[in-house]
Amino acid sequence: MQHLQKTGGWALLPFLVFVLTFLGTGIVQNDFYALPAPVAVLMGIVSAFFILRGATEAKVTALIRGCGDSKIITMCLIYLLAGAFASVTKAVGGVDATVNLGLSVLPVQYLSLGVFLLAAFLSTATGTSVGAIVALGPIAVGLAEQSHTSLPLLLGSLLGGAMFGDNLSFISDTTIAATQTQECSMRDKFRVNTLIAGPAALFTVLLLLFAGFGSATADGQLPVAQAFSFWQVLPYLLVIGLAVSGVNVFVVLTLGTLVSGGMGLWQGQLELLSLGRSIYEGFTGMTEIFLLSMLTGGLAQMVSEAGGIAFLLQRVRGATRGFKSAQLSIMALVGGTNTAIANNTVSIVVTGQVVKEISRSYGVDKRKTAALLDIASCLVQGMLPYGAQVLILLSFTNGQLSFLDLWANVWYLYFLLLFSLLAVFTPFVDRFLAKQPAAEPAVAG
Repeated sequence: MQHLQKTGGWALLPFLVFVLTFLGTGIVQNDFYALPAPVAVLMGIVSAFFILRGATEAKVTALIRGCGDSKIITMCLIYLLAGAFASVTKAVGGVDATVNLGLSVLPVQYLSLGVFLLAAFLSTATGTSVGAIVALGPIAVGLAEQSHTSLPLLLGSLLGGAMFGDNLSFISDTTIAATQTQECSMRDKFRVNTLIAGPAALFTVLLLLFAGFGSATADGQLPVAQAFSFWQVLPYLLVIGLAVSGVNVFVVLTLGTLVSGGMGLWQGQLELLSLGRSIYEGFTGMTEIFLLSMLTGGLAQMVSEAGGIAFLLQRVRGATRGFKSAQLSIMALVGGTNTAIANNTVSIVVTGQVVKEISRSYGVDKRKTAALLDIASCLVQGMLPYGAQVLILLSFTNGQLSFLDLWANVWYLYFLLLFSLLAVFTPFVDRFLAKQPAAEPAVAG
C-alpha cells in the first residue's frame, strides 16, 4: 500500500488553506456562511495535491481511504436519518405544536424562564439551535412587547436554551460529530454532558425564577396559543426517551421517522408520496454537513499520512503538562477553531482526530472528551457576534438590541463555562465515570 512522504509541519498547510478560505470569505463578505464549507474543504484538498509529497496515486488513495472511513460513513448515515426525522416531524406540525404547547402553559411573569425551557426542549428534540431560534425568535420579540418583559433577557434566555439543546440533543450535528470522532456512544456522552450542563441549566432556571418574582406583569398579556395535538409532540418524546434508554441511534431515528410519518398518514397531514418527499428533503437538508464530514475525513487522512497530525500533537504535548492541562487543551483547540470558522460542527470534525490522540495520550476518558468537545464548541458558538445563532436573533429586533446587550443576558452559557471548568479541575465527573462501564459506540466495523 502506497503512503505519502512525511513532511512534518508543512503537511498542515492544506488545513490552513481550508480555514483561511472559509474565514477570509466570511470576512470579505461580512457573512461567515457565504461560502459553503465543503467548497472550502475542497480548496484544502486541491492544495494538498500540490503541497504534500508523494505519488499522485498515493494522495488519491489516502483521500479515498479517509472519505470512506467507517466512522465517517457512520456519521454521514446518522446525519441523513436525523435530517429525515426532523423534516417529517416538522411536516406533521411537531414544531408548531411544541411552540403552542409552551404558550398554553407559560405564566406571563415567568416568560423568560418559559422561553428558556421551551427553547431547550425544542432544540433538544430537533437537534438544531438555529432551528429553535428561527421558530421562537419572532415569537419572543412579540412576547417581549406585549408582556413588557426585558427584550435582552428574553432573547438571552432563548439563545441559552437553544445552545443547551444543541449541546445535549442525540440528533444534533455536534453530538454526532463528537461521539463518532471519539468513538463514544451517544448515551455515555449524554450522561457526562448532563453532569456538566444539567447544573448550569438548573442555576439558570433558578435565576430566571427569581427574576420573575419581582417583574411587573399586571398589564402584560400573552397571545392565545393556537390549537394543537399532543400527538404531534410525541415523536420528539419518543426519540429522546429511546436514545436515553440506550437504543441504537439508527433504530431510534428510524422508529422516530416511522412513527411521525405514520401519524401524518393517519391524521391526513401526509400522503405516501408527500411522506417520501419529506424524507428526501431531510436527506438533502443534510447535504452540506454530509459532504463536509466526508471531504474533511479525506483531507485529514492525507494530512495524517504526511505527518501533519503527528507534528501538531507533538506541539500540543509540549504545551500540555498533565491530565487537567490536556482537557483544557482539548477545549482550547476546538474553541479556537470555532472562533476562526464560526461553525461548531465543522470545528469538531476538523479537530476530532487530534483531540482523540490527546485524550488517549493523557488518559482522559473518551466519554468526557466527547462531552468537553461538544460543550466548548457550543460555548464559543453561542458567544460569537458573527455566529449564525446571534446574527439571526439580532436580525429579529430591527436594531433594538446590540450584541453586548444580548451577551450580558446569556446566563446559561456563563454557568456552562463555570461547570465545565469545575469538571476539569475537580474529580466529580471522573469519579462518576470510574463507576460506569462504557457502552459500545454505534460505528461500523
